[in-house]
Amino acid sequence: MVDRLANSEANTRRISIVENCFGAAGQPLTIPGRVLIGEGVLTKLCRKKPKARQFFLFNDILVYGNIVIQKKKYNKQHIIPLENVTIDSIQDEGDLRNGGKTPSNEHAAVWVPDSEATVCMRCQKAKFTPVNRRHHCRKCGFVVCGPCSEKRFLLPSQSSKPVRICDFCYDLLSTGEMTACQSTRSDSYSQSPKSSPNDVSDDDEDEDSSD
Repeated sequence: MVDRLANSEANTRRISIVENCFGAAGQPLTIPGRVLIGEGVLTKLCRKKPKARQFFLFNDILVYGNIVIQKKKYNKQHIIPLENVTIDSIQDEGDLRNGGKTPSNEHAAVWVPDSEATVCMRCQKAKFTPVNRRHHCRKCGFVVCGPCSEKRFLLPSQSSKPVRICDFCYDLLSTGEMTACQSTRSDSYSQSPKSSPNDVSDDDEDEDSSD
């Protein structure tokens, strides 16, 4: 998955946008083989008040900075190389205790970028247009049409309420074959054509990210 995204126009465009958001004060981020995996806001607990920081996770580095204008401008760029980073399990203390629950080993799927699909990745027939919007299956991450993703299923690792998934994953989840949802992703992804930058994903307009 990462290898395919490394050479995609969508990945190059996304990294360029992040670079521009940090302006001239930020370090260049575009290098061969680098992939932007995800981004989000984390809150730093400070003595006076909590402060939000924007994070960008790449396959080789973690970048974060102060939010000046959300999604448009950041400053005080920090880059953490991930090559020698290790993850340790620590005992939660005080308010950080999780009530004895075991952390979930299941993680949300990496969404296929909108620009990588002009037609539904399940039915291979429905063409995306400003009217026929894109949706993302929360289980496999495929870009799918509305008719192929009308069902919802409870994925506790992602949400406390049922989320949108494609028909293929719904059938597998309903029969208990949850791991099979990812098994066919690579082949279907490689067959998906590129899309126009003017096409819009309906997921971007979901108020609670559940559609």
